[in-house]
Amino acid sequence: MKALQIAASGMSAQQTRVEVISNNLANMSTTGYNARRAEFADLHYQQVARAGTVNASDGTVLPTGIQLGLGVRPTAVSMILAQGTPTATGGDLDVAIQGSGYFEVTLPNGELAYTRDGGFKRNGEGLVVTSDGYAVSPEIVIPEDSESISINADGEVYAYFADDSDGELLGQLTMAGFANPKGLEALGSNLFGETEASGGAFQSTPGLDGLGTLLHGYLEESSVDPVTEITDLIEAQRGYELNSKVISAADQMLGATAQVR
Repeated sequence: MKALQIAASGMSAQQTRVEVISNNLANMSTTGYNARRAEFADLHYQQVARAGTVNASDGTVLPTGIQLGLGVRPTAVSMILAQGTPTATGGDLDVAIQGSGYFEVTLPNGELAYTRDGGFKRNGEGLVVTSDGYAVSPEIVIPEDSESISINADGEVYAYFADDSDGELLGQLTMAGFANPKGLEALGSNLFGETEASGGAFQSTPGLDGLGTLLHGYLEESSVDPVTEITDLIEAQRGYELNSKVISAADQMLGATAQVR
């Protein structure tokens, strides 16, 4: 009886969906996090009687045939690209992206990674880094005697000193864009890696080439909608229960068959 296998695939699919929802809810306070969505497709069909098959000597054909589905399978866990709400923090190195694009980060192995988390810090040498200590690319060093930092919408970073009201330009934050951001590989720690699916990164100034602008003193909140996630969770739970009932019903039918003498 294929109903057991079909229902089992349905339970596995709903379990995957619950896992994705739980990860979204766990990251509802993660800076710059975009919610994910589980996507599914039906499996192959058993063609008991193909549609269009000649059914009689006079040329009559089957209008629909008999196609028995064999279940469901996961096809993707897709990132929902949505702008999170900018929240004022007052941090002198906090920057939110308004629009598309990613900051570039240099990993310890020299490779580039990408993030929307603009909660930057400075290390002991004054280098602007992420919360994990990875240097922001291009590198910007903040002098020890600077009293304040300003970052404009175009990414220009200025330092202000006690004897200089005009400020000193330290460098400029650039951004990276991708033809298919959903194809980026999630590396953890709010970082993404380039893949063949995402296409190569192109670098540009904030506000140009379709990239967003920067908002200094703000951080981008997660785009997770708790109400939507809870609704989807209830739906997934009900789907899991219904598939389990199918397994129970199929088991009872098999039990009845086994008792026939």
